[in-house]
Amino acid sequence: MSKKQILGISCFYHDSAATLIIDNVIVAAAQEERFSRIKHDPNFPVLAINYCLEEAGIADINDIDAIVFYDNPYKKLERILQTHIESYPQTRNIWEENMDAWATNNLTIPERALSDLGYNGQVFSVPHHISHASSAFYPSPFDEAAILTVDGVGERATASICYGSGNKIEIIKQMNFPHSLGLLYSAFTYFTGFRVNGGEYKLMGLAPYGKPVYVDKIKKNLLKINSDGSIVLNMDYFGFLDSQKMTNSNFASLFGGPAREPETELTQRELDLARSIQVVTEEIILKMAKYAKKLTNCNNLCMAGGVALNCVANGKILKEKIFDEIWIQPASGDAGCSLGSAFYFYYAHLERKRQISKSEDSIQLGSYWGPEYSDNEISSFLDTYSINYKKIKPSERAALIANLLAQGKIVGNFMGRMEFGPRALGNRSILGDARSATTQSTINLKIKYRESFRPFAPSVLSTDISDYFDLDTLSPFMLLVAQVNENRCIKTDTVSDVFERVNQKRSDIPAVTHVDNSARIQSVSRNHNSEYFDIINEFKKETGFGVIVNTSFNVRGEPIVCTPEEAYSCFINTEMDVLAIGNYLVTSKKEIFPNTIFRPHYNLRGTDVRKKMLKQQPKQVRRKDTLSKLYDSLSDINHKEFSRDIERTSNWSSICDSNIIKLSPKNPKDLNSIIKEITLDWKNLDTKNSELNYIIEKMLDLSLKAPILKENNDGVVSDSLYVMY
Repeated sequence: MSKKQILGISCFYHDSAATLIIDNVIVAAAQEERFSRIKHDPNFPVLAINYCLEEAGIADINDIDAIVFYDNPYKKLERILQTHIESYPQTRNIWEENMDAWATNNLTIPERALSDLGYNGQVFSVPHHISHASSAFYPSPFDEAAILTVDGVGERATASICYGSGNKIEIIKQMNFPHSLGLLYSAFTYFTGFRVNGGEYKLMGLAPYGKPVYVDKIKKNLLKINSDGSIVLNMDYFGFLDSQKMTNSNFASLFGGPAREPETELTQRELDLARSIQVVTEEIILKMAKYAKKLTNCNNLCMAGGVALNCVANGKILKEKIFDEIWIQPASGDAGCSLGSAFYFYYAHLERKRQISKSEDSIQLGSYWGPEYSDNEISSFLDTYSINYKKIKPSERAALIANLLAQGKIVGNFMGRMEFGPRALGNRSILGDARSATTQSTINLKIKYRESFRPFAPSVLSTDISDYFDLDTLSPFMLLVAQVNENRCIKTDTVSDVFERVNQKRSDIPAVTHVDNSARIQSVSRNHNSEYFDIINEFKKETGFGVIVNTSFNVRGEPIVCTPEEAYSCFINTEMDVLAIGNYLVTSKKEIFPNTIFRPHYNLRGTDVRKKMLKQQPKQVRRKDTLSKLYDSLSDINHKEFSRDIERTSNWSSICDSNIIKLSPKNPKDLNSIIKEITLDWKNLDTKNSELNYIIEKMLDLSLKAPILKENNDGVVSDSLYVMY
């Protein structure tokens, strides 16, 4: 049986990414932001695709057997139209601002593949939550598992419970928009002054500083929590159905005033709101997990979706011992869907047999699937710019870095293949001494240039986890939070000031001990990353501690560094002490990119393959008049009739999005079949003559006439795009 080369992609929402698998083996996976240098880049992942092809040695894109997109654009259009119909006429501004971009991006995936990549093969689409579920189950070490996926929203689903066995995944239940735990958490992210779809982890980190004083108010006014973990949001308090904002004036009145303006001083209200929504989130997740156990009777759980990055809630599931084992996709957000969609096509569509690792390890290993740079490439860069460095022997590298850390130095560590997912796992990391009480504030304020309350993760030897933390399982991807062992903790005085509390010494590893004596743990195994394991092991030999600080190699607002150039730029523009880049140590700083922080638009290692892809994009064609007329047509649609036809359940539904479909470049003759796909669930509407049918046809016609939209390279992702589109 011939090998299959499958390219999975996710884009046009947030965190675009590409993954290449050859049969059941991951060859390469990376987010577009690492190459474009646009944080959370939503654009078509041309640069990430180029990297994947380059890593596999594929010179011709048409050697790929299939490209698989991570959600169903037609079903997503169905949900968007429903939202606009229900919210008419309040959503006119959103419609005119975003629908042109949506139609010429999401509805043109095969055209993009042909235009941007020169690909004329088969393009498929996999439902969003199937992509999430596949990203969790297929790489996992389990032959059978319950699968829980929770995020903002896909096509319609906001959460799903699946059953995975062998090469099959079955969606058992799904919860539908607008009732969404992910959007609820994002609403509080927005209200406390952080960026939606980017600041949720800040809200989680802030929670331990507050008190859960708003829990009852949240549960009484904002939502109903059912015993099975399904929720019903009270839309009277949320703005994401009919405005550009997550919350509205009712929400503000409930919590004593308007949302905090970004970058302004944090007050006790924000601390308490963070703690309260975290408590509510944990309650819901636990109930969902218990319901998944009840439905599947499985001993193993796999998790994905943006909410699966809430490592505090994950730790609570583990602590409750609902399941024997848990495996969480490290790229749990939409980036990981590029991997999931490729695997789903291979196993479910092609019906290939799944082989579980005999070592009971995940086939994703340590999730190091990005670019790697050789010593020759690194030295070539250093020599080109006459940067002073010290060449070190590979056998001495770990001990040298460990010695520097023991001296209290902050070290930028650049080695091996870049991590896939939002977490730096040692290869693109800034390292520090976990024993130091000042390491956290130093890295936050002088290197990362971010809020000082933000906690850091400990990287601990996998063999030493129980010596430091109340955790009896591995946590290779920083997706589990556990308490620091009591015998290591130090009693502290109660202080109200957040910043004073940050600098209190709470344990003998204060730099990684959060204010509630918890830690977001990365266990480091020799079989996943021997070089990083050796650094920590050498540090243990020198200090007696098998744990160090690990945070991502970047500054606030920048993606994690990918290339040697970016690593050096970050080094010279911060107060980092040492740069360990490959087998070279750099301590002197020299401005080599005058008047700017080095921000290359794409990876400098690009080949002719990339040059073929990067074609000149035509200017965006604005069609506001047509869109405005289409929006006016929504007023002719019977709201009540339409609502009956699209069941919007407020609890777990057995009507699930699960079909993989083939996407073909559109032509006028194909529009009827696409309309039929979009309106498949609209049982009672006369779609042949309805206004809705007309609107869909015109939307498709717009995507036909101008299928390619100029890339949005300003780095701005609208909050409304996150919710609506």
